[in-house]
Amino acid sequence: MTSPTGEIYRIDWLPGTDILHGTCHCGREHTAQDPIEMWEWMLAHPRGHEPQGHEPQGNSS
Repeated sequence: MTSPTGEIYRIDWLPGTDILHGTCHCGREHTAQDPIEMWEWMLAHPRGHEPQGHEPQGNSS
C-alpha cells in the first residue's frame, strides 16, 4: 500500500502459517496474526517503532 504522502507499507502473509509480516516505510518490521493489529501498528508510525538503527534489528512484537 502506498499512502497519500508516498510512503510504502508492505504486509506479506507467510505461507503455511497464520502469520503476517509487515514492513513499515521506515524499514522496521513486525509480525502479527491479527490484520487489525498489524495495520494499527503500521499506521501509528512513529509510535511503537523507530527507524532501523535506533533499536536492535529483527522482528518486534
